[in-house]
Amino acid sequence: QDEAVGHSVRAGYFYAGAADVAALTDNKDYIVALDRIWENVVGKKLYLTGGLGAKHQGEQFGANYELPNASAYAETCAAIANILWNQRMFLLKGESKYIDVLERSLYNGFLSGLALQGDAFFYVNPLASDGLGKFNHGSCLRQPWFDCSCCPTNIVRLLPSLPGYVYAVQNDAVYVNLYVAGKSAFEVQGTTLNLEQKTEYPWEGNIGITVSPEKEIAFTLMLRIPGWAIGHPVPSDLYRYVTPPAGTISIAVNGKEIPFERNDKGYASIQRTWKMGDTVTLNLPMPVNAVIAHDAVADNKNRIAFERGPLVYCAEGVDNDGNVQNPFLNENTTWETSKKEIIPGVSVTALTGQGHAVYKDAPDTPLRIENKATTLIPYYAWAHRGEGEMLVWIANDKDTAKTPPLPTLASSAKAEASDICPTDTLAALNDTIEPTSSRDSEIPRFTWWPHKGSKEWVQYTFESETRVGETSVYWFDDSPHSGCRPPVKWELQYQKGDQWITVKNKSPYKTDLNQYNVVAFEAVSTSAVRLAVRLQRDFSGGILEWKIAEEK
Repeated sequence: QDEAVGHSVRAGYFYAGAADVAALTDNKDYIVALDRIWENVVGKKLYLTGGLGAKHQGEQFGANYELPNASAYAETCAAIANILWNQRMFLLKGESKYIDVLERSLYNGFLSGLALQGDAFFYVNPLASDGLGKFNHGSCLRQPWFDCSCCPTNIVRLLPSLPGYVYAVQNDAVYVNLYVAGKSAFEVQGTTLNLEQKTEYPWEGNIGITVSPEKEIAFTLMLRIPGWAIGHPVPSDLYRYVTPPAGTISIAVNGKEIPFERNDKGYASIQRTWKMGDTVTLNLPMPVNAVIAHDAVADNKNRIAFERGPLVYCAEGVDNDGNVQNPFLNENTTWETSKKEIIPGVSVTALTGQGHAVYKDAPDTPLRIENKATTLIPYYAWAHRGEGEMLVWIANDKDTAKTPPLPTLASSAKAEASDICPTDTLAALNDTIEPTSSRDSEIPRFTWWPHKGSKEWVQYTFESETRVGETSVYWFDDSPHSGCRPPVKWELQYQKGDQWITVKNKSPYKTDLNQYNVVAFEAVSTSAVRLAVRLQRDFSGGILEWKIAEEK
């Protein structure tokens, strides 16, 4: 096998188990196979956040370079599986690149799955959200529990195991893999060694380590030099920084700076006889780095992301006038850092940079470009301040940026329905987001699932009586694998008093896929319209967008 396929969580667990067996039995074939699959994942199937799993269907990996943002599954359990697998690959090989991937998953793809309060969870971790699509098993926000609640309990398992990921020992080498404030004690060559880290990492790159062996002892301290600190966000060409990171990495022992090299396994080795109270200081500069993706990642064409240290950042609507689709930024953006409180008592380092944004005043007017400051927060901290838009990969030019939708008669109406699938949203009916096909999984949808063969309806109530004369419906269809198809028949009704009356249509009611089905009818004045359907006998149905037009 040379490609990661299937259920991304089960795959990660399987690969972790295979790495254990390979280490314990020295099975060379397993090691070669694991290397091939790891290279495939890190080179073609890894989200910038360290998440795994592109598809909701089957919770599985996509094809090579298939990394959609809004429809990413990136299950919290998959990030955990990625951590478990990469820890074992490190134990097998002793190379820091595995810890680079582990750290990326830990601080981003995993950590976003847990609310800052510790009492709510993301099952799914997309890299973009419109604040409407209920991607998280029926919600846009973290939830306290799920019917299939593997993610919360898996988080409970991983968190207390984290101390075991910080250090490793092999013979006379002590590896410092993660930079975390705290104290540890373990044996090196029969001598008790106490290590204490003092650091504000990941907010700051200054790490102080106090080395206190029970007695003087010679060993090699291996300090991991993260890939992000030398210009490599991941150990592949899947993502790269636009410019080399600014600043110089430095190491000092007992206050005196020493020369060092990053060896071929990614560590700076300090070999000496250590005594009680020796100190080591590692300084990792933390500029803001602009990231671009491999050209084959279609969703990230002409888009740019930003990192600081090991943290991936995102734009959230609450900090950016509600809209994160219309700004565009470039790699030369100058960033200012500040503290931003996300929940009472919990602050993060936020970034604010001056960019531009696109607007339209009317459908037939040209784009208007304005200066606009954009604020970013760490990805893991999003969705704590209510429902709203979020975006990791921000437009890099005016043509990629999307103007805020102009209000329409439909978007201004109140939407209702006979029933709705708990994981869908009524907002899909009139959010003005244009589908690319009837199977478009990148945008919010409305369905009557699991109702099949029944009579159903959706309804718009206008702010005042309005004269209307045309409707357009874009049907949802997820064949052949799932259960939604266009209806057997449908019609448009309007409200008159307490009655619903069918309009006199001038064109037929169609159920064509991948296009709007437009029906003109004799104009009526009404305060509400209803789209009534009969679902296919063995199928449910849904709508991606429903328009209603005033009389022309």
